Amino acid sequence: MNPHPAINTSPLIFLSKAGYLDLLKTLSSTIIVPQAVATEIQAYGQNDLTYQQLNQQNWLEIRSISSVPSIIQNWDLGSGESEVLAWGYLNKGTEIILDDLAARKCAITLKIPMRGTLGIVLLAKKKRSDFQSTSCN
Repeated sequence: MNPHPAINTSPLIFLSKAGYLDLLKTLSSTIIVPQAVATEIQAYGQNDLTYQQLNQQNWLEIRSISSVPSIIQNWDLGSGESEVLAWGYLNKGTEIILDDLAARKCAITLKIPMRGTLGIVLLAKKKRSDFQSTSCN
């Protein structure tokens, strides 16, 4: 079984501010938030909604990423993107959630399964539609 997916800063911010953070649970019961991502969010301060959600939702699990492989470091991405990519790279077959174009290109090059914020919304909609069609029969 693959480890839980990891998420980058922008999808976490978009989903929490839109009130759709729970859509992440369509992927997994636990979502990994690399320490660098948590640090970026914590910089917004205690009054920030995403900061509050990160501290309140026990299914958002902050994890230290021990090291970012040089193959990812060579892309010269931000620390959050690099740690999310490292999680997917070191845990083969594990999906990551990010929107940054350069980070997505890195994921494609390294064959890391990924999904963006829109992909989360579409997956949740599909699962809801599938559930409604089976429960009505």
